[in-house]
Amino acid sequence: MKRTAVVTGASSGIGEATARRLAAEGYDVVAGARRRERLDELAAEVPGIRPVTLDVTSQDSVEALAASLARCDVLVNNAGGAFGTETVAEGRLDDWQRMYDTNVLGSLRVTQALLPKLVGSGDGVLVMLTSTAGLVSYEGGGGYCAAKHAQSSMAETLRLELVGQPVRVIEIAPGMVRSEGFAVTRFRGDEAAAAKVYEGVPDPLTSDDVADAIAWCVTRPAHFNVDRMVLRPRAQAAQHKVHRVSG
Repeated sequence: MKRTAVVTGASSGIGEATARRLAAEGYDVVAGARRRERLDELAAEVPGIRPVTLDVTSQDSVEALAASLARCDVLVNNAGGAFGTETVAEGRLDDWQRMYDTNVLGSLRVTQALLPKLVGSGDGVLVMLTSTAGLVSYEGGGGYCAAKHAQSSMAETLRLELVGQPVRVIEIAPGMVRSEGFAVTRFRGDEAAAAKVYEGVPDPLTSDDVADAIAWCVTRPAHFNVDRMVLRPRAQAAQHKVHRVSG
């Protein structure tokens, strides 16, 4: 029987790229997101992908997903995002709430709902898509850094709590990725401000790069766990140190 992989936030960016890549690896991929029309287009294009309308901030939606699955061998908690660039002193509570609801509580809901199936598979893999923002904080990223630190801590705690169980817990922490819509959403639709994030940076990572890393980790033998993989473009030495070239 083919193994089943669930990917949240699969309608664009890293989630979409991961769904495509895992389907190419031979998985039956359940692609979940709110934008069903995008998922339907993806499923029509890629054999092996099943679209499921999913809102990770809704317990009912997550429970409906779990009830629809006969099995789950891989879970990629990818749904999330960053909203706003204000300082902590000026941060908007609704932005912080939204980041916690999607990144942290969304991952918690889906993990709790699918963990029994991951254990029951005999070789489950839980991937938590965090960020280097979950390892090192930076100005203007208070809410996002806090949410990603929480996700990173969740992955570490799960690994301790599940030791001896047939589940691997993997954290993927990307740095600068030029992913569809991520920066635009963060800058509230300001395309020019979003473009400046990547201005002059030679070859930032792409969604396909991150999907490639996820696929490699997931397809290792059952005894082989990647606790945390940090990904950055060569041009980014650290959060605050990025090589840029002019014109």
